[in-house]
Amino acid sequence: MFGHGRQPLASSAPLLQIASVIYGAVQKARCAAYRHGVLASAGLPCRVISVGNLTVGGTGKTPLVMYLAGLLRQMGRSVTIVSRGYKGAAERQGAVVSDGQSLLLDAAAAGDEPYMIAHRLRDIPVVVGKKRLAAGMLAVDRFAPEVIVLDDAMQHLRIKRDIDLVLLDCRLPFGNGHLLPRGILREPVSSLARADACLLTRCPAGDDQTSTSTAALIRQLAPGMPVFRSSHVPYCYRIEKALRRPAAEMLLTTTDIDALNQRRVFGFSGIARNDDFHTTVKDLGFDAASFMEFDDHHRYSAADLERIAAASSRAGAELLITTEKDHARLQTGQRRLPLDLIVVGIKPWLADDEAAFIAFIKDRLGGESLEKV
Repeated sequence: MFGHGRQPLASSAPLLQIASVIYGAVQKARCAAYRHGVLASAGLPCRVISVGNLTVGGTGKTPLVMYLAGLLRQMGRSVTIVSRGYKGAAERQGAVVSDGQSLLLDAAAAGDEPYMIAHRLRDIPVVVGKKRLAAGMLAVDRFAPEVIVLDDAMQHLRIKRDIDLVLLDCRLPFGNGHLLPRGILREPVSSLARADACLLTRCPAGDDQTSTSTAALIRQLAPGMPVFRSSHVPYCYRIEKALRRPAAEMLLTTTDIDALNQRRVFGFSGIARNDDFHTTVKDLGFDAASFMEFDDHHRYSAADLERIAAASSRAGAELLITTEKDHARLQTGQRRLPLDLIVVGIKPWLADDEAAFIAFIKDRLGGESLEKV
C-alpha cells in the first residue's frame, strides 16, 4: 500500500532523503516531548474531537468535519468547529467566522474551508485561528459548546482531545512511504498508534478488495484500532451567474443533472487533487469541454476570471463547473462569470460501517444514543 506518491528526480533523491530523515527526527522528538511532559498539552472545558491525517493533500477532512458536526447535533450536543483558517486574513489573530446564525467573515478573511463549512452549516458556530488553543478558548467563551471539532489537528498536540480521528486515502494511505520533503507523510507511519480510530476515505466503489486490504494493513500497523471505510459522494448545486446571491443557489437532483448532461461544461479548480475533480465531473456524466487547473487554495483574481471566461468561450461551453472549495474563494468581491456555475461538493458515505462509527462516537462521548443522519 505504499504507492508512488511524490516521486523525486533521481538526482535529487539523496538530498531529499537526508532532509526527510532530519524532518522525521524532529517530528519524533517533538512527539516524545509531548508524550513525556517536556512540552505540555492543555485541555479545554469541553469534549474535543480532532480530525486529521498523516499526509499532505486532500483526504476529505472538511467533509468529515461537517458530517461529524451533523452527527453531534443529531445527538443533541451543542458543537463548535475550530479550524486554522489557512491563508485567511484572520488566521494569525483568530476570529469567529459564524456565530451559528450569521456569517461574519468572507472567505478572504476566514480561509476557504472554514468559510465553506460556515456557509453550509448555518446553525453551527465556526472559529478560526492558527493558535488552536486560543481559538478553542474563544469558542468556549463565546458559545460554551459541549463538543469542539478540531479540523486538521492531528499534528497539533498542544490541545488534549477525547477522540483522535486519522483519515487516510484508501488507495494510497502513505504516499510513497517517505516523509516530507521526499514523500507526502507529515509524520512517521508509527504515529498511527496515537489515533483512536482510522477512517479510510475515497474507498473505490465496488472494489471491496482494495478497502479490505488497506484496512488490514492499518490494523497490522496499529493493532486494536477501529478502522472505518467511507466513500465520497458528490452533490451539485447551480448558481445563476451572480456569485454572491445565496438565494440563487439551487440544489440539483439526479434528474436535474441528467438534463444538464446534454450541455457542455468547462471546469476549473484549485485543490490538492485536481485530477480527482476531473474524474468526478466525468463520473457525473457531464460533457467536459476542458479544464483549467490552479494550485491548491488559489485566490482567484479578476484576471483569472477573464482567462476562465475566454477559455470557456473558445471551448464552446454552456456551463462552468467547479468545486465547493473553489466557489468559496470566488465569494470575495462582486464578480460575475459569463455562464451559470455548477458547484460540486462531496460528503462522506460510510455505508455498512456507519452504524459502527456512530456507536464508536457515542461510546467515547457518552450520553444519549445517536440517530443516523
